[in-house]
Amino acid sequence: MSTFLWESIAFGPIHSRRLGSSLGINLLPTDVKICSFNCLYCECGWTLEKSLTAREYYSVDTVMQAIEHKLKSCIEANTPVDSITFSGNGEPTLHPAFDQIIDRLIPLRDKYYPQAVISCLSNATQLMRPEICEALKRIENPILKLDAGTQEMLNIVNAPTIPVHIDAVVEQLRSFNGNLILQTMFLSGEQDGVAFDNSVGESYERWLEFVKIIRPKRLMIYSLDRETPAMQLHKFDKEKLEEIAAPVRALGIQTDVY
Repeated sequence: MSTFLWESIAFGPIHSRRLGSSLGINLLPTDVKICSFNCLYCECGWTLEKSLTAREYYSVDTVMQAIEHKLKSCIEANTPVDSITFSGNGEPTLHPAFDQIIDRLIPLRDKYYPQAVISCLSNATQLMRPEICEALKRIENPILKLDAGTQEMLNIVNAPTIPVHIDAVVEQLRSFNGNLILQTMFLSGEQDGVAFDNSVGESYERWLEFVKIIRPKRLMIYSLDRETPAMQLHKFDKEKLEEIAAPVRALGIQTDVY
């Protein structure tokens, strides 16, 4: 299993099946994945570094200089940018100055690409920190993960490296008053001898109840698309994902399947 890590702070733009021409921002070290999850399906591989503070993070000034340089290059090359997207080598909101970076990025975006949205792909585990929650509420596209409806399924699929309680996460997601995009990976497989499928049973039923509570402005449902660290995983086809999406669309929530 190969591990994919971004080697710079600003990269792309790349074509994203969900965000169009996406200029990526990686706030994390380039030599290791730093994350509060150890998801079975992560393209960056397993979370081998268990400490969230063991590595040095880029300074705010270094981050902003890299982003501005990239934005200028895109302008000069007449390259479209639909989204400036925080993703990278793990969980972007773990950067200790994430909120400051958001505050400085907004006017920079307005200067170079005022039509672009700011997106952040986040696993939602840091929403209990008020400064992170408020920073995510200041951008157009907080894209927040909810892959399970039960604590047991979350522990299997996402394997948190810190204490994460699903009910507390959902309560924080609810505080966005619908101004967020919810994303869910659906898959089945076996891990450590335990078979699982997050599209059926209690996990799916509770997930659907959570979606009703959160009422996101948009829901992104997808399945496996890249190489995964766990071997015994099964991708769902488009037809299966459409079946999963149908009850959500019946609630009047925009639901996109990838």
